[in-house]
Amino acid sequence: MDFNAYQKALSVQLRGSECPFSQAEYDQRLAQVRQRMAADDLDALLLTDCADIFYLTGYCTFEVSVHVALVVTGSSMMLQVPSIEMGPAMVTTRVGHVAGYRWEGIGEVLAPLVNALDDAADTVGIDAWHGSLRQGVLEGLHARLPGIRFVDAGGLVKKVRIVKSPAEIEFLRHSASVTAHGLRAAVAAVRPGVTDNDIAAAGARALLAGGSEFMSMQPIVTTGRRSSVIHANHKRCHVEHDEPVFLEFGAAWHRYTAPMMQTVVAGTPSAEMRRVFDGCRRVVDALLEAIKPEASFDTAAQAAERALAPLAHTVFFSGVFGYTVGAQFPPSWVEGSGFIARGGNTEFRAGMVFHLPICLRVPGQWGIGCSETVLVNDHGVELLTANPWSLHVA
Repeated sequence: MDFNAYQKALSVQLRGSECPFSQAEYDQRLAQVRQRMAADDLDALLLTDCADIFYLTGYCTFEVSVHVALVVTGSSMMLQVPSIEMGPAMVTTRVGHVAGYRWEGIGEVLAPLVNALDDAADTVGIDAWHGSLRQGVLEGLHARLPGIRFVDAGGLVKKVRIVKSPAEIEFLRHSASVTAHGLRAAVAAVRPGVTDNDIAAAGARALLAGGSEFMSMQPIVTTGRRSSVIHANHKRCHVEHDEPVFLEFGAAWHRYTAPMMQTVVAGTPSAEMRRVFDGCRRVVDALLEAIKPEASFDTAAQAAERALAPLAHTVFFSGVFGYTVGAQFPPSWVEGSGFIARGGNTEFRAGMVFHLPICLRVPGQWGIGCSETVLVNDHGVELLTANPWSLHVA
């Protein structure tokens, strides 16, 4: 049985059985995307970011290293997947036209894309800054479709994705609950002498037992001096007495992730640890006060900077006080549709969801991070996570 026969057999038995949203929700999303395409004079979109494709179709797989594409025009959609992904395409989507290509034959992707675009488009929007768009694919299309303009439209779908529907928010609530379950298990494992891997394993078991799917990022656990290094992770390091242990977890629920950072100390926190921890709390409180509909991202970032000022010359901070989260795939749960940082002129709107990743690192000593994932509502924000805001191991 080749992949075409496999497609037909699965279509009869399981077509769309794991599609996470109703057809009405997908129709609404697609209508919004097409409205933006018309406003931007785009005849078609060539989408290659798995998260964007998931958003419009439900297509879900853990194999995100291969070429997949979704061609959207004013009246049609074509989903293109390799032979090994025909199963997920059948089970997780209801897209009428799914085109396969041999996994080992990447050059075969061009002809179906040319056919889908040739008669339908003069101007095609692409995501020029996303790594999923292979240079060979784009060069091949340029060569075969010399009359078509390819323009950067990477933000188009994200402008729709940034405001979550009630169904998406419900998935994020589930994620937040499972994330908390995993963090509680990890914190309970913290004590002098264990390794960061021991703690990560306890948390991971709880996340999976609580219902998480494969996660966009695995549990992050660092201790002592390694916690002062941004984006380090567990590496068989033993926890010493009175060291802080930094944790950042995010369970996936139908691909939606509500992350949370927490830091606890395997013993007694020092006065300086408490001071930095209080700084984290002060920054998050400033953000919770500043985030409200029609306020700008820049305004919230300025408020957070004022709260951070007493520690600004002592600690390293990334400069991003918040980023949107929603449905994502490895290697990151960052949605990329919005960042709370200086210069951001986008305004908050009800239905946006942000992770506020406040981690303050004293270089070469330790880092302390505590965060919340928040939902913007009509009046301000609602916490989706429930950080205990304590440095002590219970």
